Amino acid sequence: MTQGFDLAASLARGVEDRSGAWTFIQGFAAHWAGAALGRNDGWTEADLDAAEERLDLRLPTALREAYLLFGRQQDLTSNHDVLLGPAELYVDDAKKALVFRHENQGAASWGILLDSLQENDPAVFIRLDLADKSAERWEDWLERLSLCFVEIILSESLQADEELCDFLDPDDDSVQLLEANFARLPFPAYPTGQEHGSRWFLGQDVLLRDDGGAILARGRTAEDLDRVRDLIPGDWLNDYR
Repeated sequence: MTQGFDLAASLARGVEDRSGAWTFIQGFAAHWAGAALGRNDGWTEADLDAAEERLDLRLPTALREAYLLFGRQQDLTSNHDVLLGPAELYVDDAKKALVFRHENQGAASWGILLDSLQENDPAVFIRLDLADKSAERWEDWLERLSLCFVEIILSESLQADEELCDFLDPDDDSVQLLEANFARLPFPAYPTGQEHGSRWFLGQDVLLRDDGGAILARGRTAEDLDRVRDLIPGDWLNDYR
């Protein structure tokens, strides 16, 4: 627990439905990102209405709610990958999906299938940018858009201040130490349907993600991050001690 915010308990509620997701994100922003959400952190109804008119489609309820609450707060959404603004939303060339997020070097895009836009909280898909464009496919990412926004907030927090964030190329011992010293968070492994997807862990004021081929860590302070490096020894990218 951090200053009255129980991340694990709040996240457990956050994965249940979109209302819980927005409550979790508000708590995380205030207690981990250091800035409570305010009225200027979201886009306006007029911004979203203009996007719908330009695209000639209706945005899902969950997308509107997320953009209204924190869509303009780039420190939460776009430290590494990029959440598109309402004026930047677009339908992919294949006319399959509404794209709302890009990987920072253009290696992937996240989108909502057009035939599910009528759902309040539709599934999210990812499409890798391949040399062979005919091989590109929209593939499962997370089963609900609100769940995807929770993942975005968590993942972008791992790409914030270098003094608070680090990266490790793990070996078998690293993963065992991670599992032994940190509590698995109640967020489903993803992409959806993958047996060995990304997993989230929590320690004392430390957040970690295991991607199988990488461990990323974020401490609330530099000292918190140092504890992770001591518990999981290895060649941490930003460890200059």
